[in-house]
Formats: sequence, structure tokens, C-alpha cells
Amino acid sequence: MNSMVEFRIINDAELPPIVITMNEDDEVKVILNQHHQLWLSLNRKLIGGCAEALYDKIDMLLTGYLEQQYIFELQDRDDMNEMQGV
Repeated sequence: MNSMVEFRIINDAELPPIVITMNEDDEVKVILNQHHQLWLSLNRKLIGGCAEALYDKIDMLLTGYLEQQYIFELQDRDDMNEMQGV
């Protein structure tokens, strides 16, 4: 799996200053909107410093998802055991 991040610079009044999305190959793509250059300039250190907090929030979200999936798996096992008379 390639861990490259694609960066694009656009100039569009309709889009937000930063978008994190995926490209055609399901890899991370970051879009910086030059239309918001002043705002980006004023907040550049805050934006750059939010990487760890963003990681923590993604980790929390995904941990919750995995816990939920594990509960579903346990319930499926119980259902299978009941059907088999175990």
C-alpha cells in the first residue's frame, strides 16, 4: 500500500479552505483552496498543529467502530450456538 498523500491547490469560492478526501486510487488527497489564502495564512500554525488532535479523533472514532463490530460478532456467535443447540 502506497502511503503518498496527494496535494492539490485550487481557487474556488464555493469550497472550504481545506478538504481531506480520497483520490481515484483510495489514497489520501488534501485540497488547499487558494481563494482562502488570507485565512490559511493567519491560521497556518494552528492548522499544522492539529495533526495529532486529528489523529486522536480518528483513532477514537475507529476504536468505537471496531468495538461495535466486535459486539456484533459476539452476538452472531451466540445466535449460531443457539441454532446449533450448544
